[in-house]
Amino acid sequence: MGLLDSLLGSLSNSGAGSGSGNEMLDMVLKLVNDPAHGGLSGLVQSFQDKGLGGIVDSWVSTGQNMPISADQLAQGLGSDKLGSLAQSLGMDQGDLSSKLSELLPNVVDKLTPGGQVPQGNELGDLLASVTKRLG
Repeated sequence: MGLLDSLLGSLSNSGAGSGSGNEMLDMVLKLVNDPAHGGLSGLVQSFQDKGLGGIVDSWVSTGQNMPISADQLAQGLGSDKLGSLAQSLGMDQGDLSSKLSELLPNVVDKLTPGGQVPQGNELGDLLASVTKRLG
């Protein structure tokens, strides 16, 4: 199964509808590739800095992904960032937190198949192949 198939499977497992699923996936891919916030490594660091390192580290590792609650996700991302994402999708912040708490661990897991955060062009290449297939 390819990366895109795995990510789309994660969406269906999270209960996101097909219409909102592509928007959610696109938003999550932008989130993990946002250079203004350090990309995927910056996202991981943000969760670690806010006391959620054990959880986010499980997503990156090759073992079982630990779950994250909607409240913990809001803590890790920050309410400003979460509010901005919710507004861009036209969703309630609580609903977005709930969906992201199911989707984000799977996306981070699929983008770190070797148990390490990809560096430099490696992550960009992975994301480009996903977004190209979505196009």
